Amino acid sequence: MLTRIISTFLAALALVSVAAAHKGHHHVSPGDATNAAKPIDALLWVHVATQVGVWGVLFPVGMVLGLGRSRWHVPVQSTGMLLTGFLGYISGQRHGGRAFPKTVHSTFASLLIPYLLLQLALGIFLKLHVLERTTLRAWAVRVHKWLGVTFPVVGWVQCVFGAATLGGYCMGGGLGQCLAHYIMGSAFIAYGAIYALMLHLGGAWLARRGQSQEFFDSGVITVWGIVNTFTEHHGGPWTPKDLQHTLMGVLWWAGGALGLFLSRKNRRSLVPAGIIIMTGFAMSSHAQAMEISTKIHAIFGYALMAAGLSRIIEISFVLRDAPTPTSNGRGEVKAFQHLPPYLLVLSGTMFMGATDEELKFVSGAGVDHVTYAMIL
Repeated sequence: MLTRIISTFLAALALVSVAAAHKGHHHVSPGDATNAAKPIDALLWVHVATQVGVWGVLFPVGMVLGLGRSRWHVPVQSTGMLLTGFLGYISGQRHGGRAFPKTVHSTFASLLIPYLLLQLALGIFLKLHVLERTTLRAWAVRVHKWLGVTFPVVGWVQCVFGAATLGGYCMGGGLGQCLAHYIMGSAFIAYGAIYALMLHLGGAWLARRGQSQEFFDSGVITVWGIVNTFTEHHGGPWTPKDLQHTLMGVLWWAGGALGLFLSRKNRRSLVPAGIIIMTGFAMSSHAQAMEISTKIHAIFGYALMAAGLSRIIEISFVLRDAPTPTSNGRGEVKAFQHLPPYLLVLSGTMFMGATDEELKFVSGAGVDHVTYAMIL
């Protein structure tokens, strides 16, 4: 107990020191050709590796351990706090070589400091076991839990911001395409990640609510389709791409509504999987300005179709319409059930790497679509 509290206090001190160091970070003007020619120094790579490891691995693992009430939750999260404080923030502020303009990545980093300190303070308060059976403690438990659940999302967003800043992407005219690719790609990755978590942790939650996973999947697809239907055309003549994107939104909300109806009262449904397959088919034939872009979009579409097909096989033949995730009454997850979430994450990663700016860089480096797909 004492060791856990001490480690948490050390992490808090690390973040306080970072808050002071962060104020002196130097930014350059966008489009500075002299600065762009400078190399990225080793300390900045330390920053990248540390923050990706902490926010992409340690914090999500710590969150899962916390939800499972594991005794390893505090050590893992405290280690993450120490690493992101002493190595992550400080290396990001003190690196030499290439400098960067002020972007959403640096702004968001400043906002993360009070966010992390609040979570630390709540964790320390709860571990001290003071004010037991009080309203204050009950609220602290709720806020600490929900802040912890947001860690993977917040970390992912900041890592995406960092990658765009490092590559000099998404500035000016490239912002719209970045938003489309990064939001939709992240959505598929989140779908796969939540799907994987539901296999191991979500059975009891679904049972308590008396609904199948497809009911919630269909609800999200419906909302996403409504938004997509009314945001893809921005005035002027309709282009083939406008029509394709808008009709895809219609497919999602119409199919999602059907999925909601068919998956009522804890019934399984194949409609979400069918929508994924149709989306994959459309994206596999989605013509682009560059040949490498067309081929990467095709691979993205094939991965989506495979994800939908594997979901149908899982529901119909592996689970035989049984509730997720229990497959044999003992809560064990079969090996095949890990394939659909893997393919969803793969497709999302492929789509996030398919912006014009990224592919122009890849093409200029002499990398073909097959090599690039394997890198992703």
